[in-house]
Amino acid sequence: MSQKIILLIEDNPDDEELTLLAFQKCKVANEVVVARDGAEALDYLFATAAYAGRDVAALPQVCLLDLKLPKVDGLEVLRRVRADPRTRRLPVVILTSSKQDQDLLESYDLGANSYIRKPVDFERFLEAVKQLQLYWLVLNEAPGGGNP
Repeated sequence: MSQKIILLIEDNPDDEELTLLAFQKCKVANEVVVARDGAEALDYLFATAAYAGRDVAALPQVCLLDLKLPKVDGLEVLRRVRADPRTRRLPVVILTSSKQDQDLLESYDLGANSYIRKPVDFERFLEAVKQLQLYWLVLNEAPGGGNP
């Protein structure tokens, strides 16, 4: 069985580094693929552009999605993921610094599985990553291959 992948969609280099460091400290062994904007995330998920030839059926175990992204924003990424039968069941966790209630509501309306506001404090962030790891990578049973 191939290794389960986490797709981290994050444009802020500091937040990316913080997330990867938290994964390392929490001993998350999964491969982490980083997409730095919404267009790159969609290219990865649908095996287009730079990711052409990638097995589109090999979906990530979970997708951690920032909302405020260049090129294609996080809500549009979520909208497209949920609109495609190949990816509509992909677990998507919104991981954002947005404090806008509208973002929270729209994320759930579009089918987000979870919404987490990024804690500023690293110890709190580590705890959040531990919980993410336990639930999404160990306990949660994701649909196989994302197929309908």
